[in-house]
Amino acid sequence: MKPSSFSFERRALLAAIATAAASRVLAASPSLHDYGAAPEFAGIEQWLNAEPLTLAGLRGKVVLVDFWTYACINCQRTMPYINRWAETYRAAGLVVVGVHTPEFPFERSTANVQAAIKRMGVKHAVAQDNRYTTWKAYSNQYWPATYLIDARGTTQYKHFGEGQYERTEAVIRHLLGQKPLV
Repeated sequence: MKPSSFSFERRALLAAIATAAASRVLAASPSLHDYGAAPEFAGIEQWLNAEPLTLAGLRGKVVLVDFWTYACINCQRTMPYINRWAETYRAAGLVVVGVHTPEFPFERSTANVQAAIKRMGVKHAVAQDNRYTTWKAYSNQYWPATYLIDARGTTQYKHFGEGQYERTEAVIRHLLGQKPLV
């Protein structure tokens, strides 16, 4: 019996759909990259919500470094995700450190940063980097910017701006040993 042209067209369509779906999965899959040893926190004027931290002292933990500034709308939109990850994965070994690096002079005020931390529900450590020392050590150029550092102190992932929340969380889970990367 000779197959109809309809069944060939149907198979071709199903193959095209499967290929497109696989491409989307691969594009959404997080990838790690060895960016080298993460720079140490430097030039921090004030630590809020925590005693001073060092990356050397955090060895053995997965560290999320979040560069932000409170007047940045993109940072404000990202903060609920950062807060949730800090809470959800703390017991598994994630340490979140917000590095508050001001864009405008009024953002240098510790009182203003403290008010923003309270308003935004930030409970994780915040390092006040008014002189951009840590910012420069990371060669950072963006607000917000997320860096994920593995337990050995190696930067494995970077993301700039809003979005990619599922991808970032997948990398967090992978670095914590909770989920293999696809």
